Amino acid sequence: VQLQASGGGVVQPGGSLRLSCAATGSIWRITVMGWFRRAPGKQRELVAAINSGGGATYAGSVKDRFTISRDNAKITVYLQMNSLKPEDTAVYYCNAIQDSTGFWGQGTLVTVSS
Repeated sequence: VQLQASGGGVVQPGGSLRLSCAATGSIWRITVMGWFRRAPGKQRELVAAINSGGGATYAGSVKDRFTISRDNAKITVYLQMNSLKPEDTAVYYCNAIQDSTGFWGQGTLVTVSS
């Protein structure tokens, strides 16, 4: 499984960005897809995840601001990020679970700054 993430960039506080991550290769039986992030000087943390049935979970710090969605036909996961804050600045990584094995994308940088 290869994961290609896109959509990062620089945005002002209060702005929005949409991240996308497409899975290619041996994509059968991918169950959960999600996003993690690593802020400068911090450990990587879960941002949001979604299963193949559409059930989603969010970190408390992003709930009500971020929305994860998924296109099962395209094996693509999206993260709509609204009301961005400087503390959302991080490298965002896409993740997919296949048969209990985790796969990672290359990361995309999101910078929230005025």
